[in-house]
Amino acid sequence: MNLPDGLLDGGWTAWLLFVAGVGLAAWRAPWHVLADSNRLHVFLGTIVALLLLWHLKAGVKPGLSLHLLGATFLTLCYGWALAGIGLCLVLVGASLNGIAGWQAFAVNALLMAGVGVAASHAVHLLVDRVLPRHMFVYIFGKGFFAAALTVIAVGAASCLLLTLAGAYSGEYLSSEYLPFFFLLGFSEAWLSGMLTTLLAVYRPELLADFDDAQFLGRK
Repeated sequence: MNLPDGLLDGGWTAWLLFVAGVGLAAWRAPWHVLADSNRLHVFLGTIVALLLLWHLKAGVKPGLSLHLLGATFLTLCYGWALAGIGLCLVLVGASLNGIAGWQAFAVNALLMAGVGVAASHAVHLLVDRVLPRHMFVYIFGKGFFAAALTVIAVGAASCLLLTLAGAYSGEYLSSEYLPFFFLLGFSEAWLSGMLTTLLAVYRPELLADFDDAQFLGRK
């Protein structure tokens, strides 16, 4: 997470993939959602909160840092497209503050916004398809376990990329870096699950796919 400049040579390929991904997200994003001032304020507030959380990171070696992500919570609230754009805005703030490099911006965006949101969205679709629509399933499936799996997916993708680029050996990453993502996943799951529970009970209208009439008996 937050790979520094000089560790990888992302080249034009990463930037082309990043521009294509942002273009797709901008095209598919439900921008009308942000016309609601309450949801806009929550969106912007979440970006600021995540920027602060990204500053609270631990490092193993250069390029091997860990921090909370927030992809699952944003995806639950705004869908995959706005969540990806939101995480890119967080990354812009992190780069301006010097905790991420501009040269590695595209690679970082593809890992955290791309892989993070894609993994969250995939788990949410899987929960909808194979599990019953129940309040408990929604909170623990989409809020808790999805967040943990998303962080682990980003960690695995980061390790794979670093190994293929020759920055670190696969043996070192699998023993000294990847296991920490399982611990970080629990923290991410706890935070995401707690916020999902609070919103589902008190502000269900802030969740993109929460049917409060079905889950809470409201009309």
